[in-house]
Amino acid sequence: MKDFNSFEQNIGVSFNDAALLRQAFTHRSYLNEHRGEVGGHNERLEFLGDAVLELIATHFLYEQFPQTAEGELTAYRAALVNAVTCAQIANEIGMNDFLLLSRGEAKDTGRARNILLANAFEALVGAIYIDQGYDAAKQFISERLFPKLDTIIQQRLWQDAKSSLQEKAQEFEGATPNYKVMAETGPDHDKHFVVGVYVRDVLLGQGEGKAKQEAEQSAARAALDKKGW
Repeated sequence: MKDFNSFEQNIGVSFNDAALLRQAFTHRSYLNEHRGEVGGHNERLEFLGDAVLELIATHFLYEQFPQTAEGELTAYRAALVNAVTCAQIANEIGMNDFLLLSRGEAKDTGRARNILLANAFEALVGAIYIDQGYDAAKQFISERLFPKLDTIIQQRLWQDAKSSLQEKAQEFEGATPNYKVMAETGPDHDKHFVVGVYVRDVLLGQGEGKAKQEAEQSAARAALDKKGW
């Protein structure tokens, strides 16, 4: 049995409902192997947390950049709350040590593990919102997520990588990038896509996300990095 007290101390949040915190870390596969487990998996909390995360991030960006157009704010937000950033924060606050997974899922590493962590992070946000309220969720997100924005802007991670890749591919290769879905997993409400981007039938980059567009952007960024464009 995992002891979540140390995790609560680490993030500075003491849950009124300990079962809710545990649920945020519980993957559906874990319950399949632990039929007697009391409590549910984290998919509904993830659904809620995703919306809370987006609302708080949107409000922050709206106030932080009063002169910035809607399209650019949308790009900032997409870079700020995507799976890559969420997984990074989850790792930083030690969530990996507390995930409740099946034996098979527990073996996942790399991208697959990061998707599990990103989902659990969103579920944690949802759990904080239910247990502690909006202000506590806002404080948690403000402390953990918003400091990432400086790097996102400095490294231009918010830019439309697909447009940049198309321009560079046409300039240097005389060809247009082509995106292909390499894998699609998960139920309808929680899809996960792996997309590859090809130029002249050569795989230049691979990315993933909860939507095809997010995965394509990730693949385009990987291709730009690989080519040094």
